[in-house]
Amino acid sequence: MTTKRVPWDVYFMQIAVQIATRSTCDRKHVGAVIVRDKTILSTGYNGSVRGMPHCDDVGHIMEDSHCIATVHAEANAIIQAAKNGTCINNADIYVTASPCWNCFKLIANSGIKRIFYREFYRDERVLNIASKAGIEMLQVDI
Repeated sequence: MTTKRVPWDVYFMQIAVQIATRSTCDRKHVGAVIVRDKTILSTGYNGSVRGMPHCDDVGHIMEDSHCIATVHAEANAIIQAAKNGTCINNADIYVTASPCWNCFKLIANSGIKRIFYREFYRDERVLNIASKAGIEMLQVDI
């Protein structure tokens, strides 16, 4: 009997969803997984600056209706790769929500070539600029 296996894109997005459960800002739980050749290179979730209190514990620092106390999941995944000396050039990133403008710029400059996202989140510029930057944006339904 053959077992039906989930496609790779669904598999990695499900992992991103699980990673999001570690988020420490209750305004939006986001998880990210950086992958190349079906191998996980790095992960990240949105959370406070290392050593600082979590939004869930002490509240939010709000600016223009956004909490700015956290480092976003995509940025944390890129930082983790850099910290550990892991090359992410030509990799893919799976994110539970499409990246904000600042995270998109980090992703683009890190050499990531495809962004898989579960839900669209706020910033149309990302969709418009991605193709010009040679980055594919793909929505994954799970």
